[in-house]
Amino acid sequence: MNIPYKPLLPETEQPIIIIGASGIVKDAHLPAYEMAGFTVFGITNRTISKAHDLAKQFKITHVFENVAEAVKNAPKNAVYDITVLPDQYIEILEQLPDGAAVLIQKPMGNDLAQAREIVAVCERKNLVAAINFQLRFASFVSAARHLINEGIIGELYDLEFKVTVNTPWELFPLIKEHPRLEILFHSVHYIDCIRSFLGDPKSVMAKTAKHPLKKLSSSRSTIILDYNENMHVVINTNHDHHFGPKHEESYIKWEGTKGAIKAKMGLLMNYPDGLPDVFEYALQKENSDEYEWTKVELEGSWFPEAFIGAMSNLMRFKEGSDEKLSASVQDVLGTMKVVEACYISSNGRGVSLDKL
Repeated sequence: MNIPYKPLLPETEQPIIIIGASGIVKDAHLPAYEMAGFTVFGITNRTISKAHDLAKQFKITHVFENVAEAVKNAPKNAVYDITVLPDQYIEILEQLPDGAAVLIQKPMGNDLAQAREIVAVCERKNLVAAINFQLRFASFVSAARHLINEGIIGELYDLEFKVTVNTPWELFPLIKEHPRLEILFHSVHYIDCIRSFLGDPKSVMAKTAKHPLKKLSSSRSTIILDYNENMHVVINTNHDHHFGPKHEESYIKWEGTKGAIKAKMGLLMNYPDGLPDVFEYALQKENSDEYEWTKVELEGSWFPEAFIGAMSNLMRFKEGSDEKLSASVQDVLGTMKVVEACYISSNGRGVSLDKL
């Protein structure tokens, strides 16, 4: 079976200006753009030496002292790539030219109130703005989306994310101390991915928890999204599995009335080196009640290749060759509503058995 999953690239050249020079820029943004043949016109960062280091490594022509200088010297058709933390988004967005195209790193703010402010700024300035939820564009997600959209596994009725890994949070010092760690900076990817398949849930139940030996605000979560009486949607994450690789898990599983799909997200296992992804689907054998699983070799993974898809969609929408901006700030506001609902649910109290 031929499964199209690779992103379409833009038809016009749109130079990129990167605002920020963190590890994710070095490990994902710039390698992805290099693979796709995108032109990175310039880069800026508060600690300018980091920008110079990346410019040298990736042969970026221009290093700007600040956002204002970057905007002043930018080509008219430049695309801005904001890769800093949420607290800086609005300040940067206000400096961009009205009508500019901009890709903003996830999450869209620290909370729902800030997310709404970000959307308001983008709409007032008429920005073509998307949030960099690259998981939507990972090869295994795109392949699954094709199978589901074509009706190959029938009506979808179960969607599960399961992550049991040992995450080295020390690699992310800028977010490690955040009061909303696990859901806002990790499970938000899964929430957004689920919404890209199913839309907005009717309600949310969630619990996010700390580890007794760590200072992290949270590192394990269970999230249940309510869609209808037939649909079961759950996210289970445990970043504290320190007991070796034998029982680590990292997968997405879709089940439908005609078949199923399972995608192993190898990136999260043995992080940051990762393991290979595995994509499989099951269909019923002809004239049999049994199902047969088929493994499909896909090129690319979540990091860095999916970053091509996120930027390509923005560029193609800007030039008019894509009809939909997949992760527009308006759409992602729905993701942030679910995130907020998760924290409200987690901070609330469950039903006490004493009252039953």
